[in-house]
Amino acid sequence: MIDKLEYLMALAREQHFGRAADSCGVTQPTLSAGIKQLESSLGVMLVQRGSRYIGLTPEGERTLDWARRIVSDTRSMRQELKTLKFGLSGQLRIAAIPTALAMVESLTTPFRQKHPDVRFSIYSRNSIEILNMIENLEIDAGISYLDNEPLGRVSTVVLYRERYRLVTSAEAPLGRRDKVTWKEVADVPLCLLTPDMQNRRIIDGLLRKAGGDPQPTLVSNSMIVLFSHVRTGQWASIMPMRLAETLGLTDTIRAIPIVEPEAVHTIGLLVPQREPLTPLTAALVAEARRVGPKLDV
Repeated sequence: MIDKLEYLMALAREQHFGRAADSCGVTQPTLSAGIKQLESSLGVMLVQRGSRYIGLTPEGERTLDWARRIVSDTRSMRQELKTLKFGLSGQLRIAAIPTALAMVESLTTPFRQKHPDVRFSIYSRNSIEILNMIENLEIDAGISYLDNEPLGRVSTVVLYRERYRLVTSAEAPLGRRDKVTWKEVADVPLCLLTPDMQNRRIIDGLLRKAGGDPQPTLVSNSMIVLFSHVRTGQWASIMPMRLAETLGLTDTIRAIPIVEPEAVHTIGLLVPQREPLTPLTAALVAEARRVGPKLDV
């Protein structure tokens, strides 16, 4: 039964029979047969039939909610029994928004010192993708904004506050200032994250409130790409204070505080809203609660 519930979850996630089968490591006929067996067992149609995937029936959508719960509980049980026998080990999957990627090691490094048999997979995703991945059991935890857009069914732990800087050449018009306003920054040609990123939506909102019309000269979903352009001295960007410092400022590149208003947003750990958590996720939450106060300074 569990494997068939996982087939249904994969089909809902991939919205394609072939890709769903590949993600489960089975052939497409095996996945299709498994879902039909699940339908027969439950006595309802779960998938709208057609030449290609159309969607789930209302009964299928409700079954999907139960499938996530049952599969999650089953994985948790197996992991807890393994931990009781062998100690904490296994794979922790974490997805983080691009602006927080440089801070992930502040959590994973002390965690690994305590639990050396744990391995990590770290993914760069936008905030919406992170929530979907948590719901679909594709990751164990996410690192994202806590206070700007709806989060849904997750539990959270505060890690730090994100404050913003104009990162620009010291020789640029505002480059020698001790601080700048959002109104002044609104007139600067900028390179920014792509619009699907919550950081970009936050910055666009602040610039519009200051009377600007955000029209960046370059966009990317990678902070490394943005910073590499800024380091040429020919570009400017808006970045979180911690990220700019981590990427490495030079004598010719400055990170200038942006005020009026001084915008602050909270970054934190997101985990499934369920009890009990898996041993790995519970240990990660405990570590986040320990390191969070040290990061938020």
